[in-house]
Amino acid sequence: MSAPAHDAQRPPAARPPLCLTVAGSDSGGGAGIQADLKTMLALGVHGMSVITAVTAQNSLGVRGAWELPAEAVTAQYRAVVDDIGVDAVKTGMLSSTPLVETVAALLADTAAPVVVDPVGVSKHGDALLAASALDAVRKELLPRATVATPNLDEVTQLTGLVVESEDDMRRAADAIMGYGARWALVKGGHLDAGGPEAVDLLTDGATELWLRAPRHDNRHTHGTGCTLASAVAAGLARGLPVPEAVTEAKAYVTGAIAAGFALGGGIGPVDHAWRTR
Repeated sequence: MSAPAHDAQRPPAARPPLCLTVAGSDSGGGAGIQADLKTMLALGVHGMSVITAVTAQNSLGVRGAWELPAEAVTAQYRAVVDDIGVDAVKTGMLSSTPLVETVAALLADTAAPVVVDPVGVSKHGDALLAASALDAVRKELLPRATVATPNLDEVTQLTGLVVESEDDMRRAADAIMGYGARWALVKGGHLDAGGPEAVDLLTDGATELWLRAPRHDNRHTHGTGCTLASAVAAGLARGLPVPEAVTEAKAYVTGAIAAGFALGGGIGPVDHAWRTR
């Protein structure tokens, strides 16, 4: 049966904003590329991906990781950006110096805002970034960041600072911006001094925004960092200013943590679809 004439004449839908994640694959689906794309879909943007590494990963930990060649990463990036375009980019797992340098060079030719999640260690404590790559992150990648989103462990890796208070978070943000990031979002979810609240600090050195949310008693938090960074990138792709994008992202990830569910025998994921259930 042929389609009605009015359907045939219907104009194509306007495309949603475009958001690209450059990160590793999590076979368990809770973090990495998989979490990024789920987040982007939930927040109304079209997600695209450049896979930097493949991990064999589940709720118990990372069993293995295999880095892709730099030329494969470059080919994926150029294929997407040159044909489709991009409104914001998010970077995640970049496991080695060559990958960090490759991605930083690609970002240098991209006008879109960039969210850098300097992934160092998985939720289970598995190393996802070689210690030898830290200097490249500081000198090559962070200067490309519109927003950098380190957690407290990553702050220590990158700056040597141990964060134990909100004043320490200010110093950490200054140090991250000292490497060239325009905005620093220091995530205080691991801060014991936060008490019943999960406290994050966003600043560009002039504006300071403290983001506070209830600390949910839920151990199923795999993918929180990837999800938050992707949510920020989705907001930037939609044209939101950084403070609004981060505020919306914080609300989204807080709801996703509250709805996190058991999966397998270890730490389950946050629920990226919590708003639709």
